[in-house]
Amino acid sequence: MDQIASGKRILTFVDNVYEDLELWYPKLRLIEAGAEVVAAGPRAGETYQGKNGYPCVSDAPIAEMRAEDFDGIVIPGGFMPDKLRRSPDVLQLVRDFHEARKPLAAICHGGWIPISAGVYKGVKVTGSPGIKDDLINAGAIWQDEPVVVDGHHVTSRRPDDLPHFCRAILQLLA
Repeated sequence: MDQIASGKRILTFVDNVYEDLELWYPKLRLIEAGAEVVAAGPRAGETYQGKNGYPCVSDAPIAEMRAEDFDGIVIPGGFMPDKLRRSPDVLQLVRDFHEARKPLAAICHGGWIPISAGVYKGVKVTGSPGIKDDLINAGAIWQDEPVVVDGHHVTSRRPDDLPHFCRAILQLLA
């Protein structure tokens, strides 16, 4: 079993109506590769329900998270990003990961959070076709591909792209 991410700490967001596969597939793949994955939600210890009903208990509150304590961030989609992008703490965290040039990965509607954080101007990205116009209007350069890597940014479109998404994240962490 590869331990390409051994010793790495990865942050992910959780709140109600996250896309189940887009949170759990990367979380488990990163753990399998040796990383510690922290799921931060509005409150620590609270159970949040995925879009398809799968639960996830938050390990920590978003307000206490600091980019300097992590090696990267993974932002799942679903309807959760539309709620979390209204949080100043979430937006500042994403800006901090971007400014530190640490892996910043978003899949599907997860791109709404980096859009609201203002970090996609001039960045090649993909995402759910449903937010294509939002990405372009934020100054991103849209590409319809399973995964797009531009510097420290990793983006994917949908759950079917998760194998490509996770491989790209692990390559950046290596």
